Amino acid sequence: MYFEELRVINFADRDDKKAIEHGLGFAPKFDDRGLIPVVTTCAKTGRVLMQAWMNAEAIAKTIETGQAHYFSRSRQSLWHKGATSGEFQLVRDFRTDCDQDSLWLVVDQKGGKCCHVGHTSCFYRSIPIGQNLADGQAVKLVSDEE
Repeated sequence: MYFEELRVINFADRDDKKAIEHGLGFAPKFDDRGLIPVVTTCAKTGRVLMQAWMNAEAIAKTIETGQAHYFSRSRQSLWHKGATSGEFQLVRDFRTDCDQDSLWLVVDQKGGKCCHVGHTSCFYRSIPIGQNLADGQAVKLVSDEE
């Protein structure tokens, strides 16, 4: 658990759409819970590792430390990726999309596993496409890691 001094980060205003879409001020659009989605990919492979959420504190800690911090919706608290598992993520690039309502982290995944259930990526299963499913037929996922 964190008992460190809370760092405050100042974001740009979201009043000017042109500035948000073309300017250099960081103005993240948080949802009504104060969260913004973040997709994390592997710097070496480009593979999507996970999707999570950040709040202002997680963004500030990620910028400050160079390691990924997220907000856990289930625990309602800041989450330093790897603090308990040893599966740290060292940030190589941190980006926002054009309207600044989504983030992207590119990381070096330390420890080999990203997913809390033991996989290298949380996205280890594929949803088959191009199949004619009979009425009521269940879709069966295909695992990359079996």
